[in-house]
Amino acid sequence: MRELDYVRASDVEEAVALVSGDPDARYLGGGTNLVDHLKLGIARPARLVDVGRLGLDGVEEQDGPDGRVLHVGANVRNSDLAAHPVVRSAFPVLSRALLSGASGQLRHQASTGGNLLQRTRCVYFQDVTTPCNKREPGSGCSAVGGYGRQDAVLGASEHCVATHPSDMAVAMAALDAVVVVRGPQGERRVPVRELHRLPGDRPDLDTTLEHGDLVTGVELPFTDAARCSTYLKVRDRASYAFALVSVAAALELDGDVVRDVRIAWGGVAHKPWRATIAEEALTGRALDEDAVRAAVDAELADARTTDQTAYKLPMLRGATTRTLLRLAGKDPS
Repeated sequence: MRELDYVRASDVEEAVALVSGDPDARYLGGGTNLVDHLKLGIARPARLVDVGRLGLDGVEEQDGPDGRVLHVGANVRNSDLAAHPVVRSAFPVLSRALLSGASGQLRHQASTGGNLLQRTRCVYFQDVTTPCNKREPGSGCSAVGGYGRQDAVLGASEHCVATHPSDMAVAMAALDAVVVVRGPQGERRVPVRELHRLPGDRPDLDTTLEHGDLVTGVELPFTDAARCSTYLKVRDRASYAFALVSVAAALELDGDVVRDVRIAWGGVAHKPWRATIAEEALTGRALDEDAVRAAVDAELADARTTDQTAYKLPMLRGATTRTLLRLAGKDPS
């Protein structure tokens, strides 16, 4: 049994001061990911700072720098966010992504901030008896040449081929969400597309946050495309399974012509993958099956697969085509 300190922070400022001043301290929110890592020996902090009772649990419309946003506190539970009437009507992709993740019991406990920051479920990362650059930098990547059915096909490196596990983060990437962060130097806003990192030669760094930074909320901009959005998750079983591939999409049409389209993919990279090349290829042209498939192929031009992951490309092509055509009110062939 390894001893550790437990501190319940009284406010955000105290929480940030406690963690930023101690390199061995970690925040504890819902705990659905961190507690598992404590049990497995992946995480070994000397102090846990509980931020689960700081409030940060409101969902309300606010005026943002670029228009109206829905502000979601970092401690809002996944189940509550998925059921919120404004989320269901204005951001259906987010509600559906949340409901496709984990189990009902975990969704009742998991928080918005924690979901964004959860770590990979790569089998080698979770097995402390195997080399893993994400867990122990410089030790090697057991997934390269090992079991790799769920490995990344975009943005991977020789140091890490793990994928990001969150469904919610994929939806938020498609919605251009902004993460509100409080750090030792004050508050700042980080676009969710800039929050997560590709592995490069530092796969141990999941995000662009610094030690001591605390996610306090997320801002979702209201758009016409967000109201016409959905999430499709392809997985091995109907519940409690991580995505083989997933598609978060939002669409605004002018007749049959694409005025605005947002596409993000899960299960394919170290971070939620915003398919900007595909978006650019589709914007301003009529939406049909051939157009979507060609746009997806353009996005996948730099994809790298193995015998174990080659299935992901046609699966992703089909899932993206089906998702966009259904949003447009067309039955995919």
